[in-house]
Amino acid sequence: MPVHILYLCTGNSCRSQMAEGWTRVLGGERISVASAGIEAHGKNPRAIAVMSEAGVDISKQESTIVTNGMIQQADVVVTVCGHADELCPVLPPNVKKVHWPLTDPAKAAGSEEEIMAEFRATRDEVKRRVEKLLARMDR
Repeated sequence: MPVHILYLCTGNSCRSQMAEGWTRVLGGERISVASAGIEAHGKNPRAIAVMSEAGVDISKQESTIVTNGMIQQADVVVTVCGHADELCPVLPPNVKKVHWPLTDPAKAAGSEEEIMAEFRATRDEVKRRVEKLLARMDR
């Protein structure tokens, strides 16, 4: 039976989408993964682009609002921003909660090159954190 991970963010447009994509690629069949938001802001085209650069297609993932059913199905809930951490629904006692305080690349300012650099930095940080999370599950 796979471990079910739910990534939770404010809008389910960047960070949680990236985490879902990396987990899908790196976790294989031992992991079931989803992402959701406190709100649904739609998919961020820059997040899709930087993940594609890394060989991960997140374009078919949906931006969804978290439901009670998602929470009930999860073994692990990972909040990827402070807002989602504060507003995270009450979790059942058997669900492990992890918090990753990731910077929101959608709030980056500057030239397109500078903004994309922020998205790439977030993508790479998310990958590192997903790898560590999956390694802990292998123990």
